[in-house]
Amino acid sequence: MPIKKLKLNINGKKYNIDIQQLSKDTIKIKVNDEDFIFKEKRKGEGKSVVAKTSIPKRDFKEKEIKAPIAGVISEVFVKENDFIKKGKKIVLLSAMKMENEIISEFEGKIKKLLVKKGEKVKEGNVLIILE
Repeated sequence: MPIKKLKLNINGKKYNIDIQQLSKDTIKIKVNDEDFIFKEKRKGEGKSVVAKTSIPKRDFKEKEIKAPIAGVISEVFVKENDFIKKGKKIVLLSAMKMENEIISEFEGKIKKLLVKKGEKVKEGNVLIILE
């Protein structure tokens, strides 16, 4: 069935919303990349009761952002307790006369910032731990 698309901006945060009717009594609402399924339950003679919602499980494990190559940290763009989004530039790593922007693959709160400007790192060293 057709999808209705909405774009919202609430206090500077952008939301892309897709609404799709999957069946007579089931609606899927996608907010950014998360799906929410609403299924209407009927009891007795077609009287509707409160909708049942299923929300996807979230991964609450800590995530590590590691150095992809050896080099020297030229710049640090974040600090502990910052909340970062996937795709945010977190550090600048100098290696082989090149500046490499290290971009977060995850979204979350910075639990530990393990590097500072001028520090040498090896490939695979953990730079940041997110919770």
